[in-house]
Amino acid sequence: MIHQRDNFDWMLRDLADGVPGIQQIVVLSADGLRIARYGGNPDAADRVAAACAGLQSLAAAVASEVPSSDGTMKMVLIEIDGGYFYLMSAGANAYLAVLANQIAEPGLMSNRMSDLVARIGAHLTSPPRRNGQTV
Repeated sequence: MIHQRDNFDWMLRDLADGVPGIQQIVVLSADGLRIARYGGNPDAADRVAAACAGLQSLAAAVASEVPSSDGTMKMVLIEIDGGYFYLMSAGANAYLAVLANQIAEPGLMSNRMSDLVARIGAHLTSPPRRNGQTV
């Protein structure tokens, strides 16, 4: 759970300011609930978070088919018409998602996302839930 919301928001803003083209940043739990966001609107962030739950599950299933992999999804990059979508593992049961337009440089984005996760990874964890309740 995120305890220092102001510091966390500042770090999301720092990522957005450091990479041209970012339109929205969403931090989500593995079960698709939005933890935090920067940019965009809350409803869009909720939809992105929900979609990411399925995407991270799919990526983990594909990763488990790679003989040298432990089945852990590290990052997904999808090029879409007009931009890019990034999804990165960001701690226990938490993910960092970024939507960016076409001017965003994928190498810079992945490096900056990795740096952010390294700095605040412990704050990005989301406890597992059962029946809508934290366990």
